[in-house]
Amino acid sequence: MYLAFAWRYFKAKKSANAINIIAWVTTAVIAFATCCQVLVLSVFNGFEDLVKSLYSSFYSDLKIVPASGKTFVFTSAQFNKIKEQPYVQAVSMIVQEKALLQNGENQTVVNLKGVDDNYEKVSGLPAKISTGKFNTGTIDDPNLIVGYGLQNAAAITVNEAFAPTQLTLILPKRNSGSTDPTASISEGFAKATAVFTIQQEFDNSYAITNIDFTRQQMGLAADEFTAAEIKLKYGEDIQSRMEELQKITGDSLTVQSRYQQNMTLYNTMRMEKWAIYAVLTLILIIAAFNMVSALTMLVLEKKKDISILQSMGGSRSFIRKIFLSEGLLLGGIGAIAGISLAVIICLLRR
Repeated sequence: MYLAFAWRYFKAKKSANAINIIAWVTTAVIAFATCCQVLVLSVFNGFEDLVKSLYSSFYSDLKIVPASGKTFVFTSAQFNKIKEQPYVQAVSMIVQEKALLQNGENQTVVNLKGVDDNYEKVSGLPAKISTGKFNTGTIDDPNLIVGYGLQNAAAITVNEAFAPTQLTLILPKRNSGSTDPTASISEGFAKATAVFTIQQEFDNSYAITNIDFTRQQMGLAADEFTAAEIKLKYGEDIQSRMEELQKITGDSLTVQSRYQQNMTLYNTMRMEKWAIYAVLTLILIIAAFNMVSALTMLVLEKKKDISILQSMGGSRSFIRKIFLSEGLLLGGIGAIAGISLAVIICLLRR
């Protein structure tokens, strides 16, 4: 019954055009704000999914790193224990360090990542090769797979028609006890044989080679690593599996999820999304104040109707609910119109 009265008042012609104008403007503002909220949040969700898909090509499901320091000892028994877990699909050991890459007169600092033969099973990077083939070579004949931005920065040529570019890599030695500064660094050579393209952050700074070459240049022991990357079987819950692996590895090692490996990016994206949501919600609140103004003027317009309803036995609560229903009707029409418009725009943009 309340909605019947509210709908009749909504359709009825008002004695003052300003009331009609304010009511329709209020509905239009609610529709606009709702449409913007749906569109913006859809864009942010789509952008977030896109970024996650790009970063998932580089970051593994789980990653084991030392709780302190840069390297840790990981024995074959520990490796096999992790690998034998029923939810683990593959494990790849990593040795990573910053290095100075030189190509003639061109030089730049890179994140050199030494990977083993299992890396193709845990990472999507091999599928992102744009030039050449994913092959990290051997300890005596190492190959280097560089990012597209790094290729341009160091003027590296990767083309089957030409001989591979010979690059110089200068790395710090971890366990050098010499007081001679030159003895604490190593100089190695590798051929650039492939280029990958994922995302600018990775393309501009990362180079991939084999783990034995990197370990040799850094002077690490055979069972010393900087990280272990793990791919879980399809459908496994990352959070629960991360907690299980943490119990297995102990306090000396830390197990990180894909989110924790790049927490800054995900937190920034989340803050941006909530900030936009807060701004658009503020617009809706302003529209709600306009609705209060429209309802106040409507009450003044319908004083005679209110008197008649009271004389017929209508209580204050009954009359209040009529005008509250009018407000809900204005808001509902605006919200439905806004959502419908946003859905149409989204479908047209697909």
